[in-house]
Amino acid sequence: MKTPFYGARRMHQYILGRGYKVNVKRIRRLYRLMGLEAIYPKPRFKNDGAVHKIYPYLLKDYKVTAPNQVWSTDITYIPMPSGFLYLVAVIDWFSRYVLAWRISNSLDAVFCIEALTCALEKHGDPTIFNTDQGVQFTCKDFLAVLDTQKIQISMDGRGRAFDNIFIERLWRCVKYEYVYINAPETGLDLYSGLEWYFDFFNNERRHQGLEYQTPAQIYLKMT
Repeated sequence: MKTPFYGARRMHQYILGRGYKVNVKRIRRLYRLMGLEAIYPKPRFKNDGAVHKIYPYLLKDYKVTAPNQVWSTDITYIPMPSGFLYLVAVIDWFSRYVLAWRISNSLDAVFCIEALTCALEKHGDPTIFNTDQGVQFTCKDFLAVLDTQKIQISMDGRGRAFDNIFIERLWRCVKYEYVYINAPETGLDLYSGLEWYFDFFNNERRHQGLEYQTPAQIYLKMT
């Protein structure tokens, strides 16, 4: 229980270090018998093998010159003392402004649809909405929201994380500038902390890529 993140191989090395002669196969067998599995992030968000409509990636060589031309979304995991919570955000590509976000303890599509609906209600409609091919973003309920608003749908290619580079950078900022240095212990702590951080990210944090302006200065000035 002290090291719930140890898999069979790491536990094997630990046991050898304690002076016990045992092979890794026995460790794996004992893990199975005891119903143990290492706790580690399993961000298998992709709809592997499932049939869904694949939309083309529309942003190659696309010139983004103003807010609300392109929005994108993604999910990341947040490590917690007893597992993981999941964070989804909607971001404006031009300004890096975080338009809406939600957290959840499961990977169903509901919290993603809530974030999308919130962003649309608060900020209007983008021309293009970009996602990866995760099951949350290819389900009919999520796509129906975009179709109803006549928003063009763009999807990253498989295994091409950099197609959605701006939100990948957002996740790095969230984790290194808030999560890892504060280590929230409960969902409420995480929610309160993210509420503070996204306000800071939008309104105070100056971005080198924006010539050291804040996302809010760019987004609010031009919308």
